[in-house]
Amino acid sequence: MFFITSKILGFFALPSNLLIAIGLVGFVLLLTRFRRLASWLIVTSLVLIALAGLSPLGNALILPLEQRFPPWDASRGPPDGIVVLGGAISPDISAARGVVALGEAAERITVAAELARRYPNARIVFAGGSNAVFSDAGAEAPFAVRQLEALGVAHDRITAEEQSRDTIENAVFSRLLANPKPGERWLLVTSAYHMPRAMAAFRAAGFAVEAYPVDWRTRGPIDAVHPFASLADGLGQTDTAVHEWVGLLIYRLTGKTAELFPGP
Repeated sequence: MFFITSKILGFFALPSNLLIAIGLVGFVLLLTRFRRLASWLIVTSLVLIALAGLSPLGNALILPLEQRFPPWDASRGPPDGIVVLGGAISPDISAARGVVALGEAAERITVAAELARRYPNARIVFAGGSNAVFSDAGAEAPFAVRQLEALGVAHDRITAEEQSRDTIENAVFSRLLANPKPGERWLLVTSAYHMPRAMAAFRAAGFAVEAYPVDWRTRGPIDAVHPFASLADGLGQTDTAVHEWVGLLIYRLTGKTAELFPGP
């Protein structure tokens, strides 16, 4: 129930969805006696969409998330295992087209393959079920295994976790499959902006992992004042950032995690 509720609320928590909904309500009210309110809602919607899509707002919101965990320090020695979070592959497109359809976060897969080659004794756990609410998209993990094998990772090194639907379940089920022994070192590979929420979830699950952020969406603090040339790009960045901030807050308020904004 928590999963379905969180997905429905998450839809309206995205600025692009919320702001267009405000505008649509305004258009409906134009047909009623509340035309003054309708005009105000429409104008507000357009102004806020422009602000969220063209201003540096999305970058300013995502930067603290990306900067929270530094790049992994390899000087401490090789890891015993690597957990890779899903979100890099579109299962429904992959199934329909008969190929592995990598998305915007493809670096999660490519970096995992690089790490597997660099550390040949490390085990790989890919955590990725299906987070679809109203469709049967299937799990992401089988396609990830297929892609990792194509990139040279031996099948017997990869464990596919296919049950998880969100980050909390990623952590819980990954820990069960990895069964980390005392003294083992495990890396957690996910997008830099997603790392704070992921680390909070893994800590709550009792799975000690080291952050290996990838898939940065900004160049650094310089982008905090850098506007977007495309409305779609800006809205996408703002949606991504707000989704993570809301996720951190909801996980903390519901007791799923013990930290609001975890750090190294």
